[in-house]
Amino acid sequence: MNRFVELFCRPLPHLTGGKALLLRLLMAPNLLLAEVEGAGRLERNGSSPCIYAFNHNNAIESLFVPVLLIWLLGGRRVSFVIDWMFGCLPFVGWLMKQIDPVYVWHKRSTWAFLERRREKAASSSSRDECVRRLRAGASIGIFPEGTRNGDPFRLLKARPGIGYIALESGVPVIPVGIEFVAARRRGRVPVVGKIALRFGEPMRFERHRASVAAPDADRALKRRVAGEIADEVMAAISPLCGKSYSYTESEPEPILTLKPSMEALCPS
Repeated sequence: MNRFVELFCRPLPHLTGGKALLLRLLMAPNLLLAEVEGAGRLERNGSSPCIYAFNHNNAIESLFVPVLLIWLLGGRRVSFVIDWMFGCLPFVGWLMKQIDPVYVWHKRSTWAFLERRREKAASSSSRDECVRRLRAGASIGIFPEGTRNGDPFRLLKARPGIGYIALESGVPVIPVGIEFVAARRRGRVPVVGKIALRFGEPMRFERHRASVAAPDADRALKRRVAGEIADEVMAAISPLCGKSYSYTESEPEPILTLKPSMEALCPS
């Protein structure tokens, strides 16, 4: 009963009345299905911009998890990085637009009129848009696996995009694990089921940023460091979601071998 009292009484100071009511209605399934651990770490981060990084199990969480996160933040908007086709779905597309998402345009559509729209919009970089929003003070949510992963035991290899965004924006990354409670017992991720949402400690990558700020840094170095950051984020998500992450960089201490200048290590 206390959860349903909270549904209608919890303050949502960052939303207008109509949007607050919409969020309360969308939160109803989460009250029944979701358990949250480590939410106090959100309060310690305050309103500072950050990157929320999640593992990705199925399509249904693409709606329920953003709703739950925004609810925990008192209605503060988080722009999630999502497939552009979600924006074309009836009603779901309208809901997604309420969080002002960052669309990823690389997937092709078999429908000609949608493909023309995709080709026109694909010239813009979703990575650059994420960095722009973070620098403007907004937060983003991202799934570094880049696709749905129905394996209840193992995470997919992280894509380097989150590493580039963390390098260029300088904001912390908060790892978040999504675990479907029955997935391991069933041997598969259910379409709908109880989930545990676990927040980890914020991760900062000043040392990585210093390494690519050195005068001799090049694109290959930046690509490698971005990949290392992505792997570190997924390794932090692993114990939070109950899945293993077996991908590691070939060089155990790649950044220390770069010998950056003292000025790069201690930026003003």
